[in-house]
Amino acid sequence: MDKPVALITGGATGIGAACVRALAAEGFRVGIHYRSSGEKAQALLAEIKDGFLVGADLANTEQIDAMIDKLKELAGRVDVLVNNAGQSFNADILSMKMEQFDEQRALARGAWYLTKRILRQFMVRKSAGRIINISSVVGHTGNAGQIPYTMEKAALDAFTRSLAREMAGRNILVNSVAPGFIETDMTSGLPADVKKKMMAGIPLGRIGKPEEIAEVVAFLALKGTYINGSVIHVNGGLYGG
Repeated sequence: MDKPVALITGGATGIGAACVRALAAEGFRVGIHYRSSGEKAQALLAEIKDGFLVGADLANTEQIDAMIDKLKELAGRVDVLVNNAGQSFNADILSMKMEQFDEQRALARGAWYLTKRILRQFMVRKSAGRIINISSVVGHTGNAGQIPYTMEKAALDAFTRSLAREMAGRNILVNSVAPGFIETDMTSGLPADVKKKMMAGIPLGRIGKPEEIAEVVAFLALKGTYINGSVIHVNGGLYGG
C-alpha cells in the first residue's frame, strides 16, 4: 500500500499497455482499465504482477462511478491518472453517421468525468497528483476522414490547458502527450501506400513505437515538476507544436 498508484485508461493494448509496463517498471502499482479487451488486460496484469484490473465503458457515467468504487476497494487512492482510452471512426464528413460522431464525442465526456471523480480524491487527501492526457498530433494538424477523432484530441489538449489553470496552487500537474503516427492496432491496418505517404512527412523516417510515448508519460508521472498545462509532442519531427 506504500506504492504510488497509477490508473491507465485503455491500458490493455497499444500505447496504454506500454504505459502500464513503463510505470510498473518505475515502481507504481498500476490499475489497468479496459472496456472490451479483458483477456489482454488479464495477460498484461500477469506480466507486471503488481496491479489490478478495472472494467468500464467510459461513455457511461454510471459505469465510471462503479469503477471509482472498485478503485477505492482495490487501491484506496490514485496518484497518477493517464487518460489514454481512444477509438477512431474513419469516414469523410458526408459518410460519417451521427451515432459514430456521438460515440466518439462521448469519450471526451468520459475523460472529463473520470478526471473530475479522481480530482475529488486528490483534494480530499490534499496530496500531489498528476493528470496526463494522451491526445494526438492530428488534433493540431487535422486529418482527412477523421474529423470527430481530431476534434476529440484537440479538445483533450484544451482540457489540459484549462484544467491546469483551475488546479493552480493545489500541487496537481496536468499535461498532454501528443503522439504522432505510432505502431498500434489503429495504424497497423493502414494500406502500404498510406503508410509510405505518412512516413515521407516524418524527418526520422519511421513510425514511432508505443514505448517511446510511454517514456514521456513515465517522465511526467515521476519528474517534470515545472511542466504544467503543456502539450508535449512526440512525433519524430512531423509537427513541432
